[in-house]
Amino acid sequence: MDLQGQTAVITGASTGIGAVFARELAARGADVVLVARSTDRLQKVAEEIAARYPVRAEVVAVDLCDPGAVDVVAERVAAAGGRVDLLVNNAGFGTHGDLVGADPVRLADQVRLNCVAVVALTARFLPAMVARGQGAVVNVASTAAFQPLPHMAVYGASKAFVLSFSEALWAEVRPAGVRVLALCPGATETPFFDVVGTRDSVVGAMRTPEQVVAAALRALDRGRPVVVDGRRNALLARSGRLLPRRMLVGLAGRAVRPAPSRA
Repeated sequence: MDLQGQTAVITGASTGIGAVFARELAARGADVVLVARSTDRLQKVAEEIAARYPVRAEVVAVDLCDPGAVDVVAERVAAAGGRVDLLVNNAGFGTHGDLVGADPVRLADQVRLNCVAVVALTARFLPAMVARGQGAVVNVASTAAFQPLPHMAVYGASKAFVLSFSEALWAEVRPAGVRVLALCPGATETPFFDVVGTRDSVVGAMRTPEQVVAAALRALDRGRPVVVDGRRNALLARSGRLLPRRMLVGLAGRAVRPAPSRA
């Protein structure tokens, strides 16, 4: 995609995959609107981008779980020019452990951020892309999307939603010239596991955010609907479709089972 003079909105842009997306899209010539909760971290990323590339970097510090957060993002975008050519729905988090005993508020926030915010932002900015006949949406799902995930049930289900939603949209808007991509990383070296609070859910070798974003941009350039980062992750995602569902769920649960307490 030619991003010279385009505007990209990236959520979860203060660290990890989101911050790398912001830098790489700026390197391609896109102005960037950085969305996350942390003003200080966002400002640091924005200053770095502005120092390296001849583009604008706007900061929108907002919690996308809050009612009205999407309106705040849209208002800031309107003030910055009013057009979104590329939307990267990257913000999200996971929790680890059985549903019994989990904090219901935390689980609800997980669904709001991982699913509701993705739909709301896409619904806000996609119609204008279709009307113009160009644009793209990247929704960050996960390899967790390819099977139910005991001990991370809400996270896995939320990412399965993102995958299904993205594939359906790809088919809907492809005739209009708009691209939609579901990006499915595996375990990646980001603050994700700091939020989860454990690395018991890590499966396989960790990838870097740079590898994940590079895979996404290649797939986006090719107009693909889904990309799984990393050959091993892609093989596991495909092979899971060949296994009986009950076996698949059992294997997935064992892979991310919480470690026994040593107390």
